[in-house]
Amino acid sequence: MRVRRLRAGGIVRISAAVSTLAAASMAVVLLTGSSAIASPVVAAVAVPVVVPAVAHADYIRSGEYWLDQYGIRSAWSTTEGKGITIAVIDTGVDGGVSDLAGAVTGGVDFSGLGASNGEKPVGDATERNHGTMVASLAAGRGTSGGAGLIGVAPQANILSISIGFGAAATNSDDQIAEAVTWAVDHGANVINMSLTRNTLAWPESWDKAFLYAMQHNVVVVAAAGNRGSGTDEVGAPATMPGVLTVAGVDRNENASVDASAQGITIGVSAPSEQLLGAVPGGGYVQWDGTSGATPIVAGVVALVMASHPGISGANAINRVVSTATDRGATGVDPIYGYGLINAAAAVRNPVPSVKANPMGDLAAWIHINRRAEPTATPTTPRTSTSTAAPQRAASAPANPLGILYPTPTQLRNVGLPLGVFLLFGLAALTMIVLAFRQFGRLRRRD
Repeated sequence: MRVRRLRAGGIVRISAAVSTLAAASMAVVLLTGSSAIASPVVAAVAVPVVVPAVAHADYIRSGEYWLDQYGIRSAWSTTEGKGITIAVIDTGVDGGVSDLAGAVTGGVDFSGLGASNGEKPVGDATERNHGTMVASLAAGRGTSGGAGLIGVAPQANILSISIGFGAAATNSDDQIAEAVTWAVDHGANVINMSLTRNTLAWPESWDKAFLYAMQHNVVVVAAAGNRGSGTDEVGAPATMPGVLTVAGVDRNENASVDASAQGITIGVSAPSEQLLGAVPGGGYVQWDGTSGATPIVAGVVALVMASHPGISGANAINRVVSTATDRGATGVDPIYGYGLINAAAAVRNPVPSVKANPMGDLAAWIHINRRAEPTATPTTPRTSTSTAAPQRAASAPANPLGILYPTPTQLRNVGLPLGVFLLFGLAALTMIVLAFRQFGRLRRRD
C-alpha cells in the first residue's frame, strides 16, 4: 500500500480569477482539471496564465478570507508563531519563492528523487506544487508592501521533508516512518501531513515513529481527505489515536461536499475551499481540499505553542479543540469534529490543563491491538503428572508349613463357604436319617 498526497481542486476560470484574484500583470499558475476535486489517478496540469493589471497589488492578501473569519489575524496581536518549527512532510518545499523567504530552515529528502535539503519538489507537475502550497498556508511570509501570501503562523519556521509517491520512489510507508522520526530529531514542534494512505489501518512501522513524536510533545496534524478524490471516510494517518485530524468547510462554514471527508477521528474543521497557495518558481494557485485546511490548523497549533512556551502536545491540541466553535450536531461529531477553529480563542482563552490527549492514546492502542513480542521460546504445557511405577514387594521366604496350615485369606475365601455348605449338608443328612427311622417304626406297628 502506498501513501498518496491529497490532490488539489478543480479549474479556476479566468473570469473568476480576475474577479477573485484581480492581479497586477504577472504569471499566475492555475490548476486545471474537473470542476470537482481531480481524480487520484488523473493528474491535473498546471499552466501559466497572464492576468490583466488591476488597481491594487495585495489581491492575494485580500483573498485570504480565513485570516479574519477564523480569528487568525486577531491572534497575531499575541503571537505570530516565532520560535516554532513546522515540519511539512510532502513533495518538497521551494524555499526560494518570495513568499517563503527565510522560512525554510532545514530539510531532507526521503524519496531518493529530490535534493538533500528537501527543497527540490518531486513528483509530476501538480505533485511538485503541493508541498510549497501547503507550506505557504502554514508559514508564508508574504511579500513587501503587505502583498503576497501570508501564512497562519508567519514567523514560524519550516522543515521541508520531501517524499515521493511514484513508482520510482521507495516504499512510501517506510518514507513516512523515517520522515516523522527525522522531523522530531531535528526540532519540529508540529508535523503537517496533507496526505492519506486511504486505509483505516497503518503499518506497524508507523507505531514507533508516531509514538516517538507524541512522546516528544510534537503535534501531528493530518488531513481527513476529500470526497472528490474518492475518500469518503478518513484514512491513516488521520485514523491514528493522538493525531489532530482536520475536516474541511466551505466559505459559509458548512461541511464541504467535495473537499472533505468524515470519520469519528476528526478533531476540528477549517476552510478547504477557495484557498490560495504559492507554487515553486513563484506565482499562486487557487485550490480546494483538506490538503489546504491542514496547514491552516498546523499554523494555529504553532500559534498556541508560541504563546504558551513549554506546553505539552496534548494540551496544545486540547486548546485547539476545546475552543473550537461548535458546528453541526451538538458536541463532537464525525462531520465537524469539535467544531470550527478559532485561533484567537485557542491562543488567549483560559483552558484547563489536561493529562490525556483528547484525540486518543496511541500507546494504549498499540498495547491492546498489536501482538506482543514473545519473551521466551514457548513450550508445551504439561497436562498430567507421572509417578514411578510401583515396585513389586520382595518375596518372603517360603513357609514350609504353608501346605498344612491354610493362610487367613484361604480360610476367608474358601474355608468359610465350605464350612457353611458342609453344615447344611450334615443337617439335611440327619433329617433324612431320622425320617427313615420314623418310617421303619410305623411299619413295625402295623
